[in-house]
Amino acid sequence: MTAHIIDGLALSRKLRTQIATEAQQLTAQGRRPGLAVILVGDNPASQVYVRNKIKACEDTGIHSVLEKFDASLSETELLARIAALNADPRIHGILVQLPLPGHIDEQKVIEAISPAKDVDGFHVASAGALLTGLPGGFWPCTPHGCLQMLDDIGYELRGKHAVVVGRSNIVGKPMALMLLARSATVTICHSATPDLAHFTRDADVIVAAVGKRGLITRDMVKPGAVVIDVGMNRDDHGKLCGDVDFAGVSEVAGWITPVPGGVGPMTITMLLANTIESARRTTA
Repeated sequence: MTAHIIDGLALSRKLRTQIATEAQQLTAQGRRPGLAVILVGDNPASQVYVRNKIKACEDTGIHSVLEKFDASLSETELLARIAALNADPRIHGILVQLPLPGHIDEQKVIEAISPAKDVDGFHVASAGALLTGLPGGFWPCTPHGCLQMLDDIGYELRGKHAVVVGRSNIVGKPMALMLLARSATVTICHSATPDLAHFTRDADVIVAAVGKRGLITRDMVKPGAVVIDVGMNRDDHGKLCGDVDFAGVSEVAGWITPVPGGVGPMTITMLLANTIESARRTTA
């Protein structure tokens, strides 16, 4: 068996075409979607991520504002800047690129963003809405993108066993809740799980999101399973790779996402989609 590839790059292009159309329509109504991105410090990876997000906004007609600050920026100054953006009617989404310098409380910063502009989906209000199934919040972009990929291949989650490897607030926990909302039976595994393979071998769907290269190997995957690789690592040659041994697992899985070209493009696409949704909710 050779797994089918879930092409996140192709899907993201299709969705961004739709997003561009919606952005144009909202702009014609006097509500051009706007995203503010705040970058504190000079973390090289963060700079790349921010650059990609700004370019994605430009490509789809979303107004973007990039605010860059030295790592010496105080927490008080950052919170004041967020408060100003909360009050700016031209801005529908606010994203503070993580990680932040150690002297700044990341959770305090996340909670300072208005829930109405929390397009990253990290605010406790968004988390609560996801947990309870109530409307009004925003879904975190990476797990939302994973779900879109499953939808794109027409995969029916009801009654399936999904194993989420990782329990972060950004991916693992919200991913589990989204799968549960689709009536999947969900198992969450993590660093204290004594026999990871025992669970993954029984999984119809595996979502690997821990940041450990080659964690999921061929012998850990049930034939025909869907494998979503959220990991972003580097191999010994500096090339991007995921948490899944792609070559080996591709021989037994039914569907698999590559790294790069899988979940990554979908994460930014869902950020754009959340910004569009925030603008749509705003009364003209």
